[in-house]
Amino acid sequence: MSAVIETAGLTKRYDDMEALRGLDLSVPAGSIFGFLGRNGAGKTTTLKVLLGMARPTSGDARVFGLPSHDAHAGVEIRRRVAFVSDDKDLYGYMTVGEMVAFTRPFFPGWRTDLEQRYMQKFELSPGREIADLSRGTRTKLALLLALARGAELLILDEPTSGLDPAMAEDVLQALVRHVANESATVFFSSHQLSEVEQVADHVAIIDRGKTVVSGALDDLRAHYQRIQLVFEGDAPDIRVHAHGTHRVQRKGRVLTVLTSSGAAVTDELRGYRPASLEVTAVTLKDIFLESVRTED
Repeated sequence: MSAVIETAGLTKRYDDMEALRGLDLSVPAGSIFGFLGRNGAGKTTTLKVLLGMARPTSGDARVFGLPSHDAHAGVEIRRRVAFVSDDKDLYGYMTVGEMVAFTRPFFPGWRTDLEQRYMQKFELSPGREIADLSRGTRTKLALLLALARGAELLILDEPTSGLDPAMAEDVLQALVRHVANESATVFFSSHQLSEVEQVADHVAIIDRGKTVVSGALDDLRAHYQRIQLVFEGDAPDIRVHAHGTHRVQRKGRVLTVLTSSGAAVTDELRGYRPASLEVTAVTLKDIFLESVRTED
């Protein structure tokens, strides 16, 4: 599967602050790719570099194989990409209908069928003034403008920001349907881990400007495990030597280990002769929290 977005050793420095420190990414075509990290991890800077809004200090960033820092390539990239920022910038003096009509002529591939579908799906009233819209309704309008323009790649910054749970669900399902029906790719940043886990098939977690975890979500969940041991008496105070052990917790008779070591750590733990040993799957939240807790 070809990559729509690729970065290699990407760095970006602002004066004495290094926002990106060798970021590596590969976003497969046709994927829904969740881009995760704490506030200040470098997500917004990455989006700006990909869209040609900021030049990298070093390293490489390509979209559709084109260098994002090149002015001529940037025009082609922006023609094929729809971006929805966290601010959801819209013209407040227009109505919803005027905003749609104003945007439509700029994009030869505009899809009137999708415009009508999402106008109805998102319950947008053409006569409403944008200045009077709630943040959630502004989000829905911004997404309509992105989805209807016929872009090959959607780059979304917090796409469900300001939406109630029911409408957030509608938006997420719309993204899944759009990727399936239109052969598009979605690259989105979000703090809503449960939403990312619901719709994304690939994720990357960045921390302090570097990629710390990246891959197919199903593979990551299969790679990480939680192992729970129950002992006859109090759980022993042990140090697990197997590489990839992220956390060991003791509570009474129970010892819980979060690991990405697989059979190696399980075999080591059996040596302590627990009364029972159970291996269970982990959530994206577990993986995220352990990844961003990594010390320098």
